[in-house]
Amino acid sequence: MAGPHDLATWLLEQESRALLSRLDRVKPFALQETMVPAANLLPPAQLAIENYLLDGRRKLRSQVTDLIDWLAGPGRSATPADQQRRFTVIRLAFNTSLAQLDMFSDAITQRSETETGVWLSGLDVAAQDALQLTGRFYDPPPVVCYLDRGLGGAIRRARTRLPGGGENPAAIIRIPRERMIGFGIASSLVHEVGHQAAALLDLVASLRVALQERERQAPPAERTAWQYWARTISEVVADFWALAKVGIASTLGLIAVVSLPRAFVFRMNLDDPHPFPWIRVMVSCAIGDRLYPHIQWRQMASTWEALYPTAGLEQRQRDVIDGLRPTIPAFADLLASHRPANLFGQSLGEVVPEPARAPDALLAQFEHWQERPLELRNASPTLIFAVFGRARITGRMSPEAEERILGRLITHWAVTSTFAPAQRIAAPGISPTVVTPRPAAAVRIA
Repeated sequence: MAGPHDLATWLLEQESRALLSRLDRVKPFALQETMVPAANLLPPAQLAIENYLLDGRRKLRSQVTDLIDWLAGPGRSATPADQQRRFTVIRLAFNTSLAQLDMFSDAITQRSETETGVWLSGLDVAAQDALQLTGRFYDPPPVVCYLDRGLGGAIRRARTRLPGGGENPAAIIRIPRERMIGFGIASSLVHEVGHQAAALLDLVASLRVALQERERQAPPAERTAWQYWARTISEVVADFWALAKVGIASTLGLIAVVSLPRAFVFRMNLDDPHPFPWIRVMVSCAIGDRLYPHIQWRQMASTWEALYPTAGLEQRQRDVIDGLRPTIPAFADLLASHRPANLFGQSLGEVVPEPARAPDALLAQFEHWQERPLELRNASPTLIFAVFGRARITGRMSPEAEERILGRLITHWAVTSTFAPAQRIAAPGISPTVVTPRPAAAVRIA
């Protein structure tokens, strides 16, 4: 009859072989996801994720086989406790590998849903476009989008440490289901992309240093405000990116997210990295006006104040707003004029915004597309978001037209990304009349 030592060795060897059997059942996503071709991940994203997971499985297999060999050789004389310790470490690594597989699976499995999968593929294209800069300032990582419940988006940035170890091979962006069209999707998507871009350029660290220096130079009455801007810069710089890429659509989308009961809009947790909603919208308008000067930003700020007047606030809340508000224009200017090392002497305001995204240029582009709607097929997704946002706020485009046209275009981006560069295929159903005429009623935004 086998003693406890031999039985322990045999049991751990059996469990190790069972791990190998279970590992063999983990298949690449390309062999198990039933999505239409247009819903596929972009090839760089699929390759990056599959290679990362495959490399992890190879390492794990090597660890398990090494353990089995050790148990059959030198490890046979080790104590059962030592054998168990080694096995436990490997089993934890196995569970970590499965957890990482599930993380990517949650984002990829939705690609099998009718229409949703194709739209997510189209949003992948839009996200990659939002990550581009003129000039080789960084190597953009692959981006994968998926849907989830909730009001706000989120991102697990590429090249960051995953739970259990390893470097994330692709940026994973969560989009709220209720934001799946119009300026809502533009704002959420490009804001999250802004977090990735800020990490690639190391903006948060360099801006925080600049803000701390500004705090030291500021009059005593302003120092608390500059401390607050330094604390919230990680979110504000992502808003900056979205404003530079999609213009007023960013602010409109932000307003849609933070239009909550009054108590939430003025809830002030000064340790939160997110600016409280009321001041965040005001900062968004100020940054927009700094990047693309136009009366629309001041009109939008006034409208926000009318929706959420500060009258009736507690004295503490009024003091916070009165302390922050005078510094907002200087804060926007500091952001735009910041020259991080990774931009090689150029400022954010020189590199990220584009003249074609200025409000008057966006309306001119809208009118041009009315005459030549087929050109929409070849336009940059973020430019389309910006044009449609500007057209919406001036009343030149209805929500219904935006939903219909943008839905077709997102499908078009998915289809063309599937077949490019071999050929360009026009998405079915894009009508030659894709924009609506200006309504007869007057609009409030210039």
